[in-house]
Amino acid sequence: MHRACPRPLTASTVLGWPLRRSYRHATAHVGDQEVRWGERTLIMGVLNATPDSFSGHGVLDRPDLAVELATAMASVGADVVDVGGESTRPGAADVAPEEQIRRVVPIVAGIAAAVSVPVSIDTSSALVAAAALDAGAVMVNDVRGLRAEDLAALVAERDVPVVIMHNQRLQPSGDDVIGDVRQGFEAAIDRATAAGIGTHRLIVDPGFGFGWSTGQNLEMLRRLPELWYLGLPLLVGTSRKSTIGAALADPGGHPRPAAGRDWGTAATVAQAICAGVDVVRVHDVADMADVVAVTDAIVR
Repeated sequence: MHRACPRPLTASTVLGWPLRRSYRHATAHVGDQEVRWGERTLIMGVLNATPDSFSGHGVLDRPDLAVELATAMASVGADVVDVGGESTRPGAADVAPEEQIRRVVPIVAGIAAAVSVPVSIDTSSALVAAAALDAGAVMVNDVRGLRAEDLAALVAERDVPVVIMHNQRLQPSGDDVIGDVRQGFEAAIDRATAAGIGTHRLIVDPGFGFGWSTGQNLEMLRRLPELWYLGLPLLVGTSRKSTIGAALADPGGHPRPAAGRDWGTAATVAQAICAGVDVVRVHDVADMADVVAVTDAIVR
């Protein structure tokens, strides 16, 4: 016996029903590739060129290995490879722009020459972003939401896509998760437009894991459809983060280590896609590509 739908399909309907979103701009270009928002979920593969990231890849000072890893990511479904030279985990030390450049530029250049998928540079520094763009990157991922005026000016000058993240560590409040994210997004969009960045170049990231408690991170995932009003593509990066470790804690309350969080990550990826996310940022591209394909088949 078939059960009738008990409620109308609205933006608050998250799991179990196909969702509809509207976008300010139906298409975008990332490098020479055209993206049609809403047709499928894009996968951003993470490639950390750091010694201290909780999900480092051992490619620091090994651009040859980085190219191999990026090639493998592309072969199993990555749409973008995101290269970073500074860990953003809680408590990580700042890395000078000159050291970030030393770490990432050979890797970006090697990947751009060998792999057809676009390369993104994960940085909040205009100096690092400029060097990476010169080396072949075609996109910027800024976890500080364009607070640096020189980075905003650079993105406008180069006319490249930019991910602007709401970073709760920089404006702690926590009374209303989505309210704080909205406020952060609107301020970041104002900074972008003031610098001359077209809204067709913007992708927004609510900053899962950046200054939120476990409960707040999970609430964020449940309430993602409340961010549709912006009309901008949404990116979410939950991969292997501490909230997943907490949800998978053992009976003694010890969080699951990062290396054992991929199945938990899969659950958050599926939930985010059901909630209308356009890009998922992940470490394990091969397995998450299967999650994306099946979830897209259900909700798209």
